[in-house]
Amino acid sequence: MSPETAPDMTARIDALLPQTQCTRCGYSGCKPYAAALAGGEAEINQCPPGGKATIEALAQLLERPVLSLNPINGVETPLRVAWIDEARCIGCARCLAPCPVDAIVGAQKYMHTVLIDRCTGCELCLPPCPVDCIEMRAAPQAVNEPTLNRERYAAHTSRVLNLAAERQQQLAAKKAVAARRSSEP
Repeated sequence: MSPETAPDMTARIDALLPQTQCTRCGYSGCKPYAAALAGGEAEINQCPPGGKATIEALAQLLERPVLSLNPINGVETPLRVAWIDEARCIGCARCLAPCPVDAIVGAQKYMHTVLIDRCTGCELCLPPCPVDCIEMRAAPQAVNEPTLNRERYAAHTSRVLNLAAERQQQLAAKKAVAARRSSEP
């Protein structure tokens, strides 16, 4: 393997990953997994959505032997997407926050739905649903779009960080007002 900087190798590895951001690899997303692979801290067989094809591509890039998918991380399945039974949805909105690409739309106390063309099949929306109205179904298209998934994940992450920063500013302003009021005679 030619000497490359860790960020360069991380980017090359990240480009091979499916960008589902499912966390099944044991990392918080595809890029952290890519960084761990680049640093020699992870095995190439931890990505169920990428499956055999991704393992083979990683093995070739990293000059490592091909391994079978680690069953601890899951099993390889055809691409699936989330589907919400809208009649059973209670509008709790618990599925919105974990979606790494904002593929679920809806609001508190209103029915939710999945934008099928955006869903990566990560399954992160399943555990928080209190009424089990979300299920995984075969994707209508057989191709995942990693580049679009990466862009959508970046937009989601940016939005979440901006909201947190705004919330911190609002809290700081409220504390400043409260401090002024408590110091007044």
